[in-house]
Amino acid sequence: MERRHFLAGSTAVAAGAVLGGPFLGVASASAKGGPRPGSGYGELLPVPDQRDGTVRLHLPEGFSYRSFSPAGESLSDGSLIPGNHDGMAAFRGSRGSRGTTVLVRNHELGGPGEAFGTEKTVYDPAARGGTTTLVVTGQGRVLHSAASLSGTQMNCSGGPMPWGSWVSCEETVNGPDVGNDFTGGDNSLLYEKHGYLFEVPTDKAASARPVRAAGRFPHESVAFDPHTGALYECEDNFNFPSGFYRYLPPRDPRTTGALLDGGRLQMLAVRGEENADLSLGQRQGATYQVSWVDIDDPDPHFAPGTSNDAALQAVGAQGRAKGAAIFSRLEGCIYHQGTVYFVSTQGGATAEGDEPPSGFGDGRGQVWAYEPRTSMLRLMYESPDSMTLDLPDNVTASPRGTLVLCEDGDGDNYLRGLTASGSIFDFARMEPIAGDTGAEFAGSAFAPDGRTLFVNIQSKAGVSIAIWGPWHRGGF
Repeated sequence: MERRHFLAGSTAVAAGAVLGGPFLGVASASAKGGPRPGSGYGELLPVPDQRDGTVRLHLPEGFSYRSFSPAGESLSDGSLIPGNHDGMAAFRGSRGSRGTTVLVRNHELGGPGEAFGTEKTVYDPAARGGTTTLVVTGQGRVLHSAASLSGTQMNCSGGPMPWGSWVSCEETVNGPDVGNDFTGGDNSLLYEKHGYLFEVPTDKAASARPVRAAGRFPHESVAFDPHTGALYECEDNFNFPSGFYRYLPPRDPRTTGALLDGGRLQMLAVRGEENADLSLGQRQGATYQVSWVDIDDPDPHFAPGTSNDAALQAVGAQGRAKGAAIFSRLEGCIYHQGTVYFVSTQGGATAEGDEPPSGFGDGRGQVWAYEPRTSMLRLMYESPDSMTLDLPDNVTASPRGTLVLCEDGDGDNYLRGLTASGSIFDFARMEPIAGDTGAEFAGSAFAPDGRTLFVNIQSKAGVSIAIWGPWHRGGF
């Protein structure tokens, strides 16, 4: 713990970091004043929250923040704010609200229970998760808020779409056709199957209709490639192998302005290596040429008595039967300048002195980069130990192209930056929350003008935070 505090604000280059390849365009930008090796912001200091004076974050000198929209308070539509704030995206506010940002935010709630929000947003009246949409200023003042999707389960992360929507992901396969999961809830009380993607427009409530052809599995996040029209999907199968998928919609969303059902689901495979196990420790700069295998039944319905464990693996097992690659817990995913970056939370080798984490995978995290143009997959970073990077989760990109990694480790949790040159630095540390050792960062997203970094603290309750300051002094 003391060593982690000492490392705050320092730079550590991991063995997995490489130049060129998928980072080439970003690296070129760094030569013109963008991020450089060692581009942290300095020592992290305790900073009081401008909302109530409580120290929730440790930040570099000159940075400020304000928390907002905590669980339990009321939305503008009168409904209560759900807890477990998780994945989130930031969109430009309307022309009449200059300087504002529209945030669409997930709430990762599982187990059966009463759906929140208004009836028109509900998919399953017996499910507690969903999304809320907020209009906020750059300093975290809420101008309007409302439920935008409800009646879903375990809404973990998702991805922003260039036509102005958030795609929210259910990290579960619960339903009346599946045995109970770790939450201990009774799935027979549910009305609908779960494990899907849901599109949430920024200017209205969601249709609450799942994109079933995009797969029924424990989704984590998605990223859309505007050049090919493909949607890339991450699977976070905690105790089992995970896969990396792409969904090919029946019509190009760039022309329809929506993600349509009825397309084709595929899973990534390494050419010439059946079931390549990429969850293991990788050589520096590991590169793979990939192909894609079709998933024949992306939306399975299960026979009575099917266990939750069996249901969680049903879609992935189809891909692995055709040679698909194996990953460990794929969580964060973002598209940036022709490359899809995604995070393997427990990928890599166990470092000396580290205890292997629970679940599938023994490492402390990997960052992968996939180039659709060349069908090339490259390891961008592999954590050398838990002191440097501990279980990265959600990811976003700063205006300069530096990746922002939300940590989900057992001790202190950080927001860390990964630069184009492969340097990692600490930007924020969460103050421990009494009685909630599982609290973590989630949902990082820069405002469209780049002046504010929004992020969530996912805890037993939950709160959102706006951070601003002298971004020009470092890598973001």
